[in-house]
Amino acid sequence: MIKSVPIFVGLRYTRARRRNHFVSFISTISILGITVGVWALITVLSVMNGFERELRGRILSVASHATVSASRGWLFDWPILMDSVTNHPDVINVAPFVLGQGLVTRGNTVAGVLFRGVLPDKEALVSEVLDNLTAGQSTELNPGGWNIILGAQLARSLGVLKGDRVTLIAPKGKITPAGLLPRMKRFTVSGIFEMDMYEYDSSLALIHLDDAMTLLESSNGVSGVRLTVTDVYDAPRINSDLKSQLGSSFRISDWTIEHANFFAALKIERRVMFVILLLIITVAAFNIVSTLVMVVTDKRSDIAILRTLGLTPRGVMGIFIVQGIIIGFGGTIVGGVFGVLTASNIETLVPWVESLLGIEFFPANIYVISQFPAELRWPDVFLISGISFLICLIATLYPAWRASKTEPAEALRYE
Repeated sequence: MIKSVPIFVGLRYTRARRRNHFVSFISTISILGITVGVWALITVLSVMNGFERELRGRILSVASHATVSASRGWLFDWPILMDSVTNHPDVINVAPFVLGQGLVTRGNTVAGVLFRGVLPDKEALVSEVLDNLTAGQSTELNPGGWNIILGAQLARSLGVLKGDRVTLIAPKGKITPAGLLPRMKRFTVSGIFEMDMYEYDSSLALIHLDDAMTLLESSNGVSGVRLTVTDVYDAPRINSDLKSQLGSSFRISDWTIEHANFFAALKIERRVMFVILLLIITVAAFNIVSTLVMVVTDKRSDIAILRTLGLTPRGVMGIFIVQGIIIGFGGTIVGGVFGVLTASNIETLVPWVESLLGIEFFPANIYVISQFPAELRWPDVFLISGISFLICLIATLYPAWRASKTEPAEALRYE
């Protein structure tokens, strides 16, 4: 038995069939609008989370979680540094590297390249490049062999295959009476990798660490060491710990710093999409205002009778707040359920829709990510549902206040 009159009457008004069918129609549209808004917002944000996760995974498969290098010049005591860094409980693997820029030539074709000198057995622990070879093997990168592994797009632009020879031109050179002569060395293409990321496939090359030291005359010094950590999201904290441990003579960076602009752009895009889709819920909430205003007009005589029976203006206000809350709560719950179900199964639903319509939304020969990845985050679901319910609650205040101002004598004058 419901003892609270505002709640009881509010539930009856919501459930009852109204004489004015237009009011019922607007009420239904309000619920559907809130449902669609919450549904779309949860689904779209989950897809954007999935794309962000996919891109982050692809970037971190090539880039390092964190990097430690000398503040100036080459890093010569890198074996000691590797032992020191490994002592950190959150550092899993470390690998030295030599980084350089240059030109790769093949006949009349020239391409800019970022070459990285690595130890194959160590590099496999901090990067997935050597796990994505389409030709050759990583074991062919041996010291003094002058072999090179090229990205797939770079190999295509040069027109080379495994076993072909290319010339690597490094800016490090010798000064002669004729001018500065860059260092040039012939390399044999021992492998080709493909990461499905154009910026790496078109400009990255791997050579052996010893060959890179010799080419750049680093005197057994390296550019730095790359780290793999237990949790990539915890990289900034590990970065801070290593700075305190190693001191100011080293420069420490992590993936959140090196790719800050890219992920900041993703966050901005996500926020903008959140605001745009939130407008759908806001429009539906305005329909609640229209619905309740028409209900107040339709129920003026009922309100007047309740007032004469002793119901306070606050009680009248509560009746219509309850009705608005039911509409908002119903739309939010239904939209939330549909949103969670869609986001959880979108990787199955999209191929089914594509096969049904006979089209591809993201053709694999054009887009690197040809599927709809989705990552449902429950904090997003709770945030969207909470904001939706709050907007609906705010939308009920004006109609409820207007109902509370109804004068019984005036409303019953012509009844």
